[in-house]
Amino acid sequence: MRRAKMGDRVAIHYIGTLDNGRIFDSTEERDPLSLTLGADEIFPMLEQAIVGMAVGEAKNVVIPSDQAYGPRREENRISLPRKELPVGSDPQLGQKVEISLKSGRSILMRVVAVDEAHITLDGNHALAGLDLTFAFKLAAFD
Repeated sequence: MRRAKMGDRVAIHYIGTLDNGRIFDSTEERDPLSLTLGADEIFPMLEQAIVGMAVGEAKNVVIPSDQAYGPRREENRISLPRKELPVGSDPQLGQKVEISLKSGRSILMRVVAVDEAHITLDGNHALAGLDLTFAFKLAAFD
């Protein structure tokens, strides 16, 4: 029976959940995720769990936040006075906005708080600081 090894192209079905059971991603309603083992396309812990598996085999793996999207960092949040926003802008909670930095680079941030005087933007990944659980099954070798 063939077993997955580094360099193989494989396809997996998965359900990703948080500690509270909330599903954050899943391939249930779509094609399996295709990836090459060893190509840094997924979290290393998930990749290592796939190595040695045969088609049809299933596993669960918990990936601690520091090995997933890292910790939430307060320095990735900023509060801006509303008067500094472009005229006519009306930021909404959850909205994604692109911010241009002095360096010329731009970053994507989410609006996490809005009041009369300020808006607060968060540049952390939505899953930063959270442990992730993946229930997955090796669907195929591509």
